[in-house]
Amino acid sequence: MHVREAVHSDPVWRDRADFIIAASIDPGSTGITTEQLWARRLDDERLELCCIPFFAYDLALGDTVEVDAEHLVTRVVEASGRYVFRVHFERPEQPRDEVMDQLAGMDVLAEWSSDSLVALDARDEPHAQQVADVLQEREDRGHLVFETGRQR
Repeated sequence: MHVREAVHSDPVWRDRADFIIAASIDPGSTGITTEQLWARRLDDERLELCCIPFFAYDLALGDTVEVDAEHLVTRVVEASGRYVFRVHFERPEQPRDEVMDQLAGMDVLAEWSSDSLVALDARDEPHAQQVADVLQEREDRGHLVFETGRQR
């Protein structure tokens, strides 16, 4: 099987990162099987995530994770309490810059996977609710489509 990997070209905590690991993801319609994740090594098995996952679920910026011998994430040891949202701008006429300016004004961290897909980080639950409210309002107006980074 050919492995296709999603990569992070500009992780938000690049200055903290000193190692690259990966998370297995369901290839679904994308055909991508792993996501490269920038991390900071804490010890031989535990690392802190230094990027916002684009495709992997139930992982967030700042989480402490364990990896196996192939450097694949096996579990979250300690959740950071941060929240991930993924936003897709499906059509070029959607107000991408306007939305991103609004979110930047709310101190939301962002990482772009492509011109149309961005992963967002909210620092805690109250902040995540504010971000979710804005995203829902924007989705209702047809400006974007979004999801959370949690399945559980």
